[in-house]
Amino acid sequence: MLFDSKIRQELSRTFGATLVVILTVVLTVFLIRTIGEAAGGAVAPQDVVLLLGYVSIGYLPTVLSLSLFIAVVATLSRMYRDSEMVIWFASGVGLMRFVRPVLRASWPVLLVIGLGLTFVWPWVNKAGADLRERFEQRSDLSRVAPGMFQSSRDGSRVFFIERGEGEAEARNVFVLMQRGDRESVTTAAAGRVEFEGERRYLVLDHGQRNETDAATGERALASFDRYRILVNERAVQSAQDRSPRELPTTALLRDAQPRRQGELTWRLGMWLGAGNLLLLAVGFAATNPRRAANWNLLFALLAFVAYFNLISLTKAWVAAGRIGTGAALLGLHGTVFALALLLLWWRDHAATTPRRAALRRAAA
Repeated sequence: MLFDSKIRQELSRTFGATLVVILTVVLTVFLIRTIGEAAGGAVAPQDVVLLLGYVSIGYLPTVLSLSLFIAVVATLSRMYRDSEMVIWFASGVGLMRFVRPVLRASWPVLLVIGLGLTFVWPWVNKAGADLRERFEQRSDLSRVAPGMFQSSRDGSRVFFIERGEGEAEARNVFVLMQRGDRESVTTAAAGRVEFEGERRYLVLDHGQRNETDAATGERALASFDRYRILVNERAVQSAQDRSPRELPTTALLRDAQPRRQGELTWRLGMWLGAGNLLLLAVGFAATNPRRAANWNLLFALLAFVAYFNLISLTKAWVAAGRIGTGAALLGLHGTVFALALLLLWWRDHAATTPRRAALRRAAA
C-alpha cells in the first residue's frame, strides 16, 4: 500500500541519519572519557580502542532506542508541517493508523535492541571488566614502560626503569615514595615482583635508599642488598563477586537476589521502553503547522529522559528490595503504555472532530 510504503521509506531514511549523528556524539564522548582513564593510569593506553569498542557496543541498544524515537517524531512532525497529515486525515486515515507502518518499519531495530540487552550487554561488560582487572592486577612496576615515569594508582609512588625483562622483572629501577612528611628515593640495579597470598611485593636488589624528613630536615642514606616494597593490589574478582551487569540474562532469571533482579528489571524495562516510545512518538509528533515554533521535539526528548530515568529508578527500587520485578515492570511500563494509547486517542479525536464537524455542516 502506498501509505505504508511512504511511511516506512521516510522513517528508514530519517532513522539512518539520526543514528549516524547520535552515534558520532556518543563515540566522541566515550573516547574522551576512555583517554582520560588511560592518562590517569586506570586502563592500559593500548587498550583504549578496544575499550571504546566494548562501551559503544554495550550502549548501542540505548542509542538505537533514542534514534528510533527521534526518527519517528521528526518524520511525522515534518508531515504535519508540510500539511501531508491533513491530506491523510481528509482521506479517512486516522492517527492510530500510523502505528502499524511505524511498527513494521521498527521491528528489526526492536529485535536488535532485545538481543543486545539480553546477550551483548553482559558480554561487553564482562569483557571490559576483565580487561581492566588484568591491567590492575599487573604490578605497578610491570605497568611502567622503559624510559617513562609512571605513578602508582594511589599516587604515593613514582617508578622509572631503563629496561624490563618479562612482566615482573626490571633493571635499573628508580622509585620515589612519599608518606606524609617523609620522602624517599630508592634506586636499584634490578627489581622483581613476589607474591605472598593476596599481597604483592616489589623486591629490589643491590641499591640504595635516600630518605628525607621535610619536617625536621633530617636525611638518611642506606645501602641494601635486598629491599621489599608492598604493592597494594586487590585480588582477582571471583565469579560470586561479579557485578550483576556482567552476568548473563539466564543467570539473572535463576537468581532471586535483589541486586540481580534489579539488573534483570532494567534489561527487560529497556526493551519494553523502546516499544512504548514508538507509541509515544506518534502522539508527540502532532503539531500545528501555523505556529512559528514547534516544541514537540523538545517535549519528546524530555519525555525520553524522564522515562529512562524512571527505568533506572525501578532498577534501584528492585535492587533495594522495595518492590518486585513483576510489579516494577507492570507498574511503570503498563502505565506508560496506557498513557501512550490515551495520547493517541486524544490526538486522533482532536484531528477527526473538526473534519466531522465540517462534513456535518456541508451536509446541512
